[in-house]
Amino acid sequence: MKQAPEHLLTIIEPIVEGLGYECVGVEYNPHPKHGLLRIYIDRENGILVDDCTKVSHQISGVLDVEDPITDNYSLEVSSPGEDRPFFKISQFERYISSTVAVHLFSPVNSRRKITGKIVQVEGDIITLSENENLFQIPFAAMSKARLVPDYLLNKGGRNGK
Repeated sequence: MKQAPEHLLTIIEPIVEGLGYECVGVEYNPHPKHGLLRIYIDRENGILVDDCTKVSHQISGVLDVEDPITDNYSLEVSSPGEDRPFFKISQFERYISSTVAVHLFSPVNSRRKITGKIVQVEGDIITLSENENLFQIPFAAMSKARLVPDYLLNKGGRNGK
């Protein structure tokens, strides 16, 4: 997964969790002029703009003091949304029998993109079912994974084909 470097996670995750939110994941896309640090937060009752503002303010203050990113960047704090990205194996476990769209670094069974239901998670292997085909995918082989909301499945959107 495209998770931020460990040194950023060790700064950001405790702040988010200390404010009472789940840190779903952190993306960092470096660029000399237009870098982006995106933090996904969640909680049981959902996320409002005020929640994002609160977390952004706290993170911004700490990052200004710690200065772990030397290039210019924008800070973005948001809800993961219904098509939430997955960053950790535990997220696949939480959404067993849900549909995910997975992009792979290297092909598995000649495929680089697979959209299927999460059948099981065993160790670091996620098993997906797509049109009665089973794919056992190592977590480390995934470059990106997102939940596919039910409304897309039921309205002819992404349907696992």
